[in-house]
Amino acid sequence: MTLLLRLTKGIDALNRAIGWLAMWLILAATLISAGNATVRRVFGTSSNAWLEVQWYLFAAVFMLGGGYAFLRNAHVRIDFISARLSARTRNWIDILGIVIFVLPLCVMMIQLGWPLFERAWTSGEMSSNAGGLVRWPVYLLIPVGFALLALQSVSELIKRIAFLRGLGPDPLDHTGPSETELLAKEIAEAEARRAQVAAVKP
Repeated sequence: MTLLLRLTKGIDALNRAIGWLAMWLILAATLISAGNATVRRVFGTSSNAWLEVQWYLFAAVFMLGGGYAFLRNAHVRIDFISARLSARTRNWIDILGIVIFVLPLCVMMIQLGWPLFERAWTSGEMSSNAGGLVRWPVYLLIPVGFALLALQSVSELIKRIAFLRGLGPDPLDHTGPSETELLAKEIAEAEARRAQVAAVKP
């Protein structure tokens, strides 16, 4: 079990890094969208390629962020029901959900998504819009996104089993700081470091 728990740390680190990348992609999509709107308004022109980049980035955020959302327990839950259950019951429900629903769905979507990517890659499929983009990168997001979600599902499954065996903390314990509180703490720490550096400089 110790080896499996080490595996969860690696999977968690991978999806955490990809989650942070997805957050930057949101900023990129926002800036591109604002740029497109400005160019269209000011110069009366637009580019299908840049318009498609927007939804490529949106697709990337949505597909690549699934594993990170599962890691952070940010996915939709029926909290008013789960809050009434014991910790062991909640974890058993999650285990059944992962094994019966999430992992089979991931496998099915990888199997369906990979041929789409392969066909687009070999054929050089392009957008039907004038000046549009090549299609294979967005098709690749389907198997990659579900592979990341499957990996995180395995990690969460291991953590829940470890908790039920008394070998780890409750992965569903929400008594700690919220996402907003964690973000505020990170910002405060970064500001404190900046102030220290500024104080050292002459």
